[in-house]
Amino acid sequence: MSYVEKVLENLKKQNPNEPEFHQAATEILTTLAPVVEKHPEYETAGLLERFVEPERAIMFRVPWVDDSGKVQVNKGYRVQFNSAIGPYKGGLRFHPSVNLSIIKFLGLEQILKNSLTGLPIGGGKGGSDFDPKGKSDREVMAFCQSFMTELYRHIGADTDVPAGDIGVGGREIGYLFGQYKRIRDEHVGVLTGRGLTYGGSLVRTEATGYGLVYITEEALKARGDSFKGKTVIISGSGNVAIYACQKAQSLGAKVVAMYDSNGYVYDPNGIQIEVVKDIKEAKRGRIKEYAERVKGATYKEGCKGIWSIPCDIALPCATQNEIDVESAKTLVKNGVKYVAEGANMPSTLEAIEVFQKSGVVFLPAKAANAGGVATSALEMAQSSGRMFWSFEEVDKKLKDIMVNIYHNIDNASKEYGYEGNYVMGANIAGFIKVATAMMAHGIV
Repeated sequence: MSYVEKVLENLKKQNPNEPEFHQAATEILTTLAPVVEKHPEYETAGLLERFVEPERAIMFRVPWVDDSGKVQVNKGYRVQFNSAIGPYKGGLRFHPSVNLSIIKFLGLEQILKNSLTGLPIGGGKGGSDFDPKGKSDREVMAFCQSFMTELYRHIGADTDVPAGDIGVGGREIGYLFGQYKRIRDEHVGVLTGRGLTYGGSLVRTEATGYGLVYITEEALKARGDSFKGKTVIISGSGNVAIYACQKAQSLGAKVVAMYDSNGYVYDPNGIQIEVVKDIKEAKRGRIKEYAERVKGATYKEGCKGIWSIPCDIALPCATQNEIDVESAKTLVKNGVKYVAEGANMPSTLEAIEVFQKSGVVFLPAKAANAGGVATSALEMAQSSGRMFWSFEEVDKKLKDIMVNIYHNIDNASKEYGYEGNYVMGANIAGFIKVATAMMAHGIV
């Protein structure tokens, strides 16, 4: 049994009933085998065992009072996975599906994603099974203040800097930051995604969606192609999906479908992104309203059907495992040429295999959606220096980072004999930097 196989087997034994964590660890570790073979010293140093074990996993209860005066109790999590190259960095997710397995899978992926940005940030992730949907502003504030009353003990501008994720937008970040400032009596960059009036950065809202399109654009350019005239499907209708749609359309693509957790809309004339922004951002409504407002658009209940719409480029931007093997086969049959992941692990391992065997250019999440955390790190830099950069400055830095990520994963895939396999390329390129730092630090 190889070193990688032994580590994987042990991980599954020690972490039972954590399918998402097993999935992420399997995908990452199996692709690192060529690197590990070249470095036998990693096994002597137990490097992989340390790499897949969080440095710290914090779980806590979050009691709060709803509008009817009833006490509610949720679970809170912060997994500080790896700080070899910098302070822990990763979002907070508020969603009923959140559990330790999901937070650990996200944290493990975050290590490599953050490494790929080239910026000095380690990997972490957190969140709660609290659902902000349908809650009043006062209820969300009450929950966020209770959550931060525990979390503040474990984070800091040079220790751990959380950001937003699913269910955690500008409103939630504001309430979390306000409580941190109140308890600690300091105004520091302990959270990113803050409002522009209290230390936030321009482009942060657009960053993940823009970055997704920038890296896809570079992959197209490397093949003498572009977004112009391409038909695109985007799953989701949150920040990532909205701004990926906006940027893709600005480059000449036609985005024809988007969805939320209830169902999807199809507009053969091209999605009118301002209508989507009004529904989702201004009114916090449901995507089905789009079909009621735009002539020629149709709405269908359920999400899976979106992948049966023919397209050149698919950008999954909703949640983990939304593309299964059946959906992948349908996409390939209908002519998809590029799949770039805007969400975290939106394709199952079997779906990825279908894409790769079919010659589809597949850009995995840890590379393709790194724009959000990259811009968060740029926000940290601005906070540290008490600076404020223009939209154009941040956008240019973001694009440069995403272009560099594409070439780094492309070069790594070639160097290790897996040209065009960007899952291998992303994992290897991200891991080598972290592994080198871990070896330099000794056994810690």
